[in-house]
Amino acid sequence: MKISETQRQRAPSKRAIQSRERILNAAEIVFADKGFDGATIRDIAAAAKTQVGLVHHHGGGKAELFAQTVTRRADDLSKLRIDMLSARKADGPMTIESLLECFVGPYLERAASGDIQWLAYARLVAHVSADPRWRDLAAVCFDPTANRFIDEIALVFPDAKRGAIAAGFVYSVSAMLALLTSGWRIETLGAVNPGGPDRQRELVRFCAAGIRASLENG
Repeated sequence: MKISETQRQRAPSKRAIQSRERILNAAEIVFADKGFDGATIRDIAAAAKTQVGLVHHHGGGKAELFAQTVTRRADDLSKLRIDMLSARKADGPMTIESLLECFVGPYLERAASGDIQWLAYARLVAHVSADPRWRDLAAVCFDPTANRFIDEIALVFPDAKRGAIAAGFVYSVSAMLALLTSGWRIETLGAVNPGGPDRQRELVRFCAAGIRASLENG
């Protein structure tokens, strides 16, 4: 299909794309460190080494920029989780352990790379999860994938009530975020390295045991 001159003019330039990415990266760090209320557009502009006006141009107001920052990685993370889930299901019946591995694995693997942006995003998600004013944002970014995994857990525990499954799932997400954002506490209290595959296996065992105990004995 031939691209019209109007479409060509509307396509963002490479420089504009890079500028927006730099602003979103800066917003991710600032919002993670200061929360929505503590962060300012000026803080984000300073972190991005750009003008306040350019932050407004790419991100709009603070609430819109916050939503863009949360949404940016949510879509990629959801796809990684669903792809891993589909691959595991093709291999045979799922267990609560394999379901949890599909959910936490993609995130923990990226955080384990030492990428400060993914680590900041964990704190950002924790902010969203803890504040009811972001209910609508969570519904768009996280609920579709969460409901997919809750549906899969229901197949493993067909007699369990959905509310109980949802509670166990939310507890497990909180545990994952705690590992990502408070790993230093594990290191301090236990004198061990909080990262690596052993921590992921430990997290999955912990969450699986809690869900199983709750749903089988509840």
